[in-house]
Amino acid sequence: QVQLVESGGGLVQPGGSLRLSCAASGSTFRGSAMSWYRQAPGKERELVASITSAGSITNYADSVKGRFTISRDNAKNTVYLQMSSLKPEDTAVYYCNAKGSTVVVGIRYPYDYWGQGTQVTVSS
Repeated sequence: QVQLVESGGGLVQPGGSLRLSCAASGSTFRGSAMSWYRQAPGKERELVASITSAGSITNYADSVKGRFTISRDNAKNTVYLQMSSLKPEDTAVYYCNAKGSTVVVGIRYPYDYWGQGTQVTVSS
């Protein structure tokens, strides 16, 4: 099982930067694809960025390309989201997600874990 704890959210002015961290416990982090999602009030949760287990491939929502960077440190069991040039429309609760699968006695069990979320507010 993987437990995810986000940190680094807060209040920032437009144009500012924040770095979110997601610390994972459990032995499956290194085999997990990690993602950041966000959910603004009254809106559905949306994918912001994702990174493969080895960190070799990243993907971003069009709305954050060129401003956000996802990275991971498998030695520290942590995934990061560096956010720059923040806009008021980036205001949301940001969630960390881990997806992957484990194999037990030849049977594959998929998993999909979420953190509790961290609030990011962009406002002057």
